[in-house]
Amino acid sequence: MTRFRRYRARAMLPAALLISLAALTGCGSDDGKGDASPAAATSARPVSGPSGANGSAAPDATAASIGELKGPDGVVVTLTSATRDKGGFVTVNGTVTNRGSKPFTPLTWRSKETAMKSQSSVSGASLIDEAGRKRYLVLRDTDGECLCTTGLVTIRPGESRPIFAQFPAPPDSVTEVGFQLPAMPSVRIKLSG
Repeated sequence: MTRFRRYRARAMLPAALLISLAALTGCGSDDGKGDASPAAATSARPVSGPSGANGSAAPDATAASIGELKGPDGVVVTLTSATRDKGGFVTVNGTVTNRGSKPFTPLTWRSKETAMKSQSSVSGASLIDEAGRKRYLVLRDTDGECLCTTGLVTIRPGESRPIFAQFPAPPDSVTEVGFQLPAMPSVRIKLSG
């Protein structure tokens, strides 16, 4: 057990540092001139995006799709990147769009773990390495929050919101994985970085 706790603490440290850095960069202007690198801008976008004045931010319309999940009632999740980071994890970014006619709250997307604090998140997402027969779950911080988008409540018809989730990285030999959200079909995506 001690070895597992040490491994878990080491695995969480890079993610916690990135979140702190992203929060600090998210406090500055949105003109992008203050970012030290493209990686810092990418890391900051998921953390600072949902915390806008109305709880949402405009999705990046210029980002190319690497996969799409279509759910019930016109809900579409468009994935735009799945990037390996130097800290040993994968960050998946995308957009959820309500193309239906009634408001959508993705309560089914949350993790079934009882210790999870956020009840409106994408904490139930997972990456599937079929060849290695492994499922990678969303990372958690020491306070029990997922390293993913939270606060996903009442997505109105026609509204889009950015989403992200961070996972432990599969081995370097794995270049393609399945991305799953509960109650939606999975999609194959390529890992970059």
